[in-house]
Amino acid sequence: MLPTDGIVKETATEITRGARTDFEKARAIYEWIVDNTFRDPKTRGCGIGNIRFMLESKDLGGKCADLNALYVGLARAAGLPARDVYGIRIAKSGLGYQSLGTSSEDITKAQHCRAEVYIGNYGWVPVDPADVRKVALEEPQMVKQARARLFGSWEMNWMAYNFAHDVALPGSIKEPVGFLMYPQAETSAGRIDSLNPEHFKYEITSKEIPSSIR
Repeated sequence: MLPTDGIVKETATEITRGARTDFEKARAIYEWIVDNTFRDPKTRGCGIGNIRFMLESKDLGGKCADLNALYVGLARAAGLPARDVYGIRIAKSGLGYQSLGTSSEDITKAQHCRAEVYIGNYGWVPVDPADVRKVALEEPQMVKQARARLFGSWEMNWMAYNFAHDVALPGSIKEPVGFLMYPQAETSAGRIDSLNPEHFKYEITSKEIPSSIR
């Protein structure tokens, strides 16, 4: 789902035209995604991240696994190391974002993927254009603040699981999953749709424990 040739390479080249440094390239791709994509609330789960289809169809809507995968693919096509980071929100936002945090200890539907790009002299730099589009949709009065913050930093009310793609699940007889962010299960009849609450129910909770360190 993350090719770096064809339309992905062409789009990355156009976006970064005139950028002289890796930092400028990384920032240009971030700004382009914020300007040209949108959060589609009808997308199941967090999306699937088929970036070639997104660019060829010009359907640039989706959720975090779509929009941040687009960032990763375009960055790689521009010669920048980049990766998706899959995880889950575990606490409310301390910065006032209702849309970027949890509202209770029930975090069953709080899965979220972010992205990182490697820039010399900085190391791995966090980026999250997908959350900027989420704020634009749900809290537009705060989008300017979110846009400035989510290139170069994250609010750490979130826990990372892994960076992996095409994950072969232990004991599975089915094909690998594109990425591992939702619980997975199989029966003798095959793999259960983890995004269908009528057939696969689970609960994830998170509780903050005050530190005993003084």
